[in-house]
Amino acid sequence: MAVTAQPWSGRSAADNESAAVRKWAQPSVLLIEDDPGDAVLVEELVADSALEMRLHWVRSMAEAREALASGVPDCVLLDLHLPDAQGLEAVSMLRSHAGQVAVVVLTGLAEEETGLAAVAAGAQDYLVKGRVEPELFGRAVRYAIQRKQAEQAAVALRASQMQAQENARLERGLLPTPLLNRSDVDVVARYRPGRAQALLGGDFYDIVESADGTVHALIGDVSGHGPDEAALGVALRIAWRTLVLSGVTGPEQIARLEEIMLAERGKPYVFATLTTLSVPPGAQRVRLTRAGHPGMLLRTPDGRVEWVEVAGGPALGVAPGVPLWPVVELDLRAGSALVLFTDGLYEGHIGNGRERLGEEGLLAIARELAALPPEEFVDTLIQRAEFLAEGQGGLADDVAVVHLQWNRNGGRIGEQRRG
Repeated sequence: MAVTAQPWSGRSAADNESAAVRKWAQPSVLLIEDDPGDAVLVEELVADSALEMRLHWVRSMAEAREALASGVPDCVLLDLHLPDAQGLEAVSMLRSHAGQVAVVVLTGLAEEETGLAAVAAGAQDYLVKGRVEPELFGRAVRYAIQRKQAEQAAVALRASQMQAQENARLERGLLPTPLLNRSDVDVVARYRPGRAQALLGGDFYDIVESADGTVHALIGDVSGHGPDEAALGVALRIAWRTLVLSGVTGPEQIARLEEIMLAERGKPYVFATLTTLSVPPGAQRVRLTRAGHPGMLLRTPDGRVEWVEVAGGPALGVAPGVPLWPVVELDLRAGSALVLFTDGLYEGHIGNGRERLGEEGLLAIARELAALPPEEFVDTLIQRAEFLAEGQGGLADDVAVVHLQWNRNGGRIGEQRRG
């Protein structure tokens, strides 16, 4: 009596959508057995089992490889005495070709120890030929499939957790820690990457105090999204900090940063925008250099919020070698604050159309929040922008915000706070 081999129909891309619905109604089972008599016994178990199965029979590991190439079953019933694979070698060979498939080993009456060894080697269960009832057979196949799925889910979860932990450690290490000793400057910085489950994107910022007490700040944005842009942003930030601590400022600093960006960028069309500022101790003016970057918000001590966009030059990489970045001085009253940010904060789509929040919309929100203290102001500003863009998927771009406030000290900026 021959086993009737049904057309092979393992899981394919076209079946994925409905596979979960019919899986337990009729799981696909591949039988690898060279003995026709034993194959008939398995067919009878399938016929008598309460669990309906689609059974396909092959006689060797070579035939099994061909079958697995055309479709992946839910479960494999594996004999350990095949013409081209013996004992635990058969388990190892099968797992190398279909490691995601549940395996139930079929052993002889005197081979129960071998069955246990097969489970230890990666099989989900074993059955002793001649000692299996249809109910036990169906239950073993069902549990083997469930056990394999649980194992795969646990492995995937663990791998995901480990990768997330490693990425988080790396990205936290790459985020800047302000190098600031002055007590009269308060800094609030926030970073929100556009990539899902990422801590770092193409936006970058930094705050550094040089040896003479001058406070320097940077905010920038690398075009595009992804790990390459994040890496380039980190490279530019670290280069900027090095240049600041080496005493290189102004247009020369921007030119050096452009050289580094041109050398490090992976694609010729990648560019970066940035704004830098510096405030010497005791000064009432801030020196600004802008390279294609958006303007900023100025919060005054009397509760006003204004949009400030000083003259600037092109973004880095747009006109290589052309030093067009003027240094502009801006008056600051004691108690004033500058809010630097990247364009991801206001480029989210709002409403049902293609309208964006835009600079005017962001300024309107900032003016509504003018009375809030720095940390609450920054957090609420970001939250409001995210809320307005929520209907169209939220803010898709990276967002960086840096709030710098010089405390009131007798009308001057930079004097030490008196207790």
